[in-house]
Amino acid sequence: MIVSVMTFLSRVMGLVRDIAIAALMGAGAAADVFLFANKIPNFLRRLFAEGAFAQAFVPVLTEYHRGKSLDETRLLLARVSGTLGTLVGVITLLAVILSPVVAALFGMGWFKEWLQGGPDGEKFEMASLLLRITFPYLFFITLTALSGAALNVMGRFGVAAFTPVLLNVSIIAAAIWLAPNLANPEIGLAIGVFVGGVVQFLFQIPFLKQAGLLVMPKWGWRDPGVVKIRTLMIPALFGVSVSQINLLLDTVIASFLGTGPISWLYYADRMLEFPLGLFGIAIATVILPALSARHVDKSLEHFRTTLDWGVRMVVMLGLPAMAGLFVLAEPLILVLFQRGSFTPNAALQSSFALMAYASGLLSFMLVKVLAAGFFSRQDTKRPVKYGIIAMAANMVLNLILVIPFGFVGLALATALSGTINALLLGVVLYREGVLVLSPETRRFLLQVTLATGVMIALLLWLDPSRSAWVASGLGERVLWLSGLIAAGGGAFIVSWFVFGGRPRQLRAH
Repeated sequence: MIVSVMTFLSRVMGLVRDIAIAALMGAGAAADVFLFANKIPNFLRRLFAEGAFAQAFVPVLTEYHRGKSLDETRLLLARVSGTLGTLVGVITLLAVILSPVVAALFGMGWFKEWLQGGPDGEKFEMASLLLRITFPYLFFITLTALSGAALNVMGRFGVAAFTPVLLNVSIIAAAIWLAPNLANPEIGLAIGVFVGGVVQFLFQIPFLKQAGLLVMPKWGWRDPGVVKIRTLMIPALFGVSVSQINLLLDTVIASFLGTGPISWLYYADRMLEFPLGLFGIAIATVILPALSARHVDKSLEHFRTTLDWGVRMVVMLGLPAMAGLFVLAEPLILVLFQRGSFTPNAALQSSFALMAYASGLLSFMLVKVLAAGFFSRQDTKRPVKYGIIAMAANMVLNLILVIPFGFVGLALATALSGTINALLLGVVLYREGVLVLSPETRRFLLQVTLATGVMIALLLWLDPSRSAWVASGLGERVLWLSGLIAAGGGAFIVSWFVFGGRPRQLRAH
């Protein structure tokens, strides 16, 4: 419950942060450059800090915590922090020194414009400057993730779950008080990112000391524990990097499409992350330990039942959420972001990207749950393999779809690659007799699909025209959107009951 509440708070603050950024800079060149400079260190953060490292570090630290002395646990923490901190510190320093090279690598379109003296050449120069400010965030957030993982192992979940809120607060504060006073507001936001990294790290130090885990970092590349973590990280590194590489590839291609696409894709992606984080990741988090226990107990029937329940829950929450995001894409963007420098046209373009992304929401959520069917059986290689296949498909689809559909094609390629990933995982689990959809579940899927159809029809009937949305004020928009969401949700629940749905179908057996 603590983690869920803190995650929800972090998501809400993240939404407030994006609203502040949109109001300050809209979806123009400054927004493109800041979001670009923020995305690169965040890509590495998910590799070194929260993703592959956490998946490898937590099991090993847990093993030390439960089977060895406190001194041995502290020594491992010292050597891991010293080794990881040194490696990430070197990478950070090189990135700061070679920021023009990094900007040219991931912003090839801007670099080409700069070489040719084109109008977008200034974006390359500003991106190089902002990367020097934002990249040190990687160093601090890596150590923050390490200390948070250590506190989680000790059963202190609240601290690590709350910490991301501080980054959002720092960026919001910079957007309100610092950035508006600068000639280039994007520089103020970049400073907010840097300060947020430092504040998150400093916030956790007293809790580390209280837990007896505050240690002096030491180099320990050949330490047995460090070696074990390195070995476990390799497959996890590939798995975590798949989606991140897809997003970076979108950024590289979008840099060739002029001003706006990077920002439009960003705001659309942020809208998608809200239901994905609250529903998909939450269900996957709950189901993984349950499946692991069923596997240890060698209870295949209970394993199937639990996975069956996970699929039901994902469809129950994901299908109407996907439909709602698709139908109400522009109203959502207008209500949340259209103010200040964020124009109605920017809202329209972002809504196109959101509709494309939303078409893959159910697939993204299913991937989280179906992958747990492999991880719980200690099979980490095949999900990574299927993820790589999906990534390759995304790259090909990007090149195919960007020609007729522009930046929307990039979002559509991401959604299709997620569907490919979900199908690969689901088909293999089905063939192995692990994923067996019961007759009751098949009826349930039909009931939810029909209820979603009723919801879509009602929303399309009630939804005001685009001209009415654009001409209305914020208060009127909020009332309309709230009414549509309430009517859509009510229609879904009532229709589900009419088609035979019952609460007992949502319970795990």
